[in-house]
Amino acid sequence: MKRVLSGMRPTGPLHIGHYLGALGNWVRLQDEYECFYFVADWHALSTMYDEAETLAEYTEEIVKDWLSVGLDPDRSTFFLQSAILQHAELLVLLSMITPLSWLERVPSYKEVRQQMAHKDLATYGFLGYPLLQTADIIIYRANYVPVGIDQLPHLELAREIVRRFNFMYSSITPGRDSEQAGQATAAGVFPEPKELLTEAPKVPGTDGRKMSKSYENAIYLKDPSNTVWEKLRPMVTDPARVRRTDPGDPEKCPVYELHVFFTPDERKKEVAHGCRTAGIGCIDCKKVLYEELEKVLSPLREKRAELDMQPDLVKQILSNGNDRARKEAERTMSDVRDSIKLYTS
Repeated sequence: MKRVLSGMRPTGPLHIGHYLGALGNWVRLQDEYECFYFVADWHALSTMYDEAETLAEYTEEIVKDWLSVGLDPDRSTFFLQSAILQHAELLVLLSMITPLSWLERVPSYKEVRQQMAHKDLATYGFLGYPLLQTADIIIYRANYVPVGIDQLPHLELAREIVRRFNFMYSSITPGRDSEQAGQATAAGVFPEPKELLTEAPKVPGTDGRKMSKSYENAIYLKDPSNTVWEKLRPMVTDPARVRRTDPGDPEKCPVYELHVFFTPDERKKEVAHGCRTAGIGCIDCKKVLYEELEKVLSPLREKRAELDMQPDLVKQILSNGNDRARKEAERTMSDVRDSIKLYTS
């Protein structure tokens, strides 16, 4: 099977935006590919270096969310980025051959610094974020990376670095015990990772902006039923509907945007018609959304309750995954060291 790699930063509990934008796709990919999914705690430190004490808790949360939506550690490898020290070794070696200008031109570098102007991100770790991302991908010789369009520049940078490394160190001997036989060849140690383009829908938060933990407008996968309703009830709608009798436009309503993702077509048409004709009020519309959203979240909640009764489960899953990931990473690094002709005792 071809190999897929992806990861998430442990910056907080996951919300329905993550479910729609990534997790649902990850679950499907398990049926077609050999999947490696990792908790990117080093990446989180690039912006949360002053909140490091939260990472352990968020790591547990994120893995429980993965399990609750149907990701299966028996079919995919879950691992913790910081537990695989070979990532750091490869990062150091890649940093020796990567021009500084390649990192500075990554679009997200300036964009995120502007968005987080309140925090000092003039650090090597933040500048080198895409380089560490490259190491994460290629150390497992991943064939594909599921990404949205906004992440394509990061993946193209990874391919440029792979081409540069393979050109500079092309005469190599594949590791004798490599299960990835045929990938480390005379053409180079690393295959060029390709994108699996995934649609990254804009999921509105309860205030109409993009759903985000930082905006405090998110509906989390683990939210209790009453909390979900408390968040939906005051949610912003079409500003034209000042009174119950005012007709509205579903296309201008963040609540209806969520209906698009969660409500079956027939019921969605009824909601849209009721909005346009003032046949239903905004609260009625939200109650329908709540019912449909609960059909998705209720099973996840039940699964989370089971997971919470097994306090050591996440540690065991990550320990097993770390062992497998470490072996794969070390196979690659053996080829890397051979190709660079580093002295080994």
